Amino acid sequence: MNYWLVKSEPFKYSWEQFVKDGKTFWDGVRNYQARNNLRDMKKGDRALFYHSNEGLCVIGIAEIAKEAYPDPTIDDDRWVVVDLKPVKALKQPVTLAEMKQQPGLENMGLIRQGRLSVSALTKEEYELVLKMGGTKP
Repeated sequence: MNYWLVKSEPFKYSWEQFVKDGKTFWDGVRNYQARNNLRDMKKGDRALFYHSNEGLCVIGIAEIAKEAYPDPTIDDDRWVVVDLKPVKALKQPVTLAEMKQQPGLENMGLIRQGRLSVSALTKEEYELVLKMGGTKP
């Protein structure tokens, strides 16, 4: 299993809306590195759901429900989406400030490349963020 972090601005697509929908395709990625990360996702992989701009925190866990396919929102085959489904909310959100202070997370993509909307995580980073949020994997 691989681990990821996906970012969404809560005013555009919040964790609460994601849970209400029960599943969504992750679109709007227009950065080649983030796109390549979407292509590398496999069904069953886990992703941390991060609220960007407002909140600045990991709020929940998602699962990759369907691997990469062409983005249906545009007519350009360079871009892909994956389907995500919610798994559970963290018991307490983990803020960016907390992650920046946490030993073991200094190489995390969110910290090193803050603008990247989809980034890979190590298993250790994933589990450490969950622990910080009082949540078991």
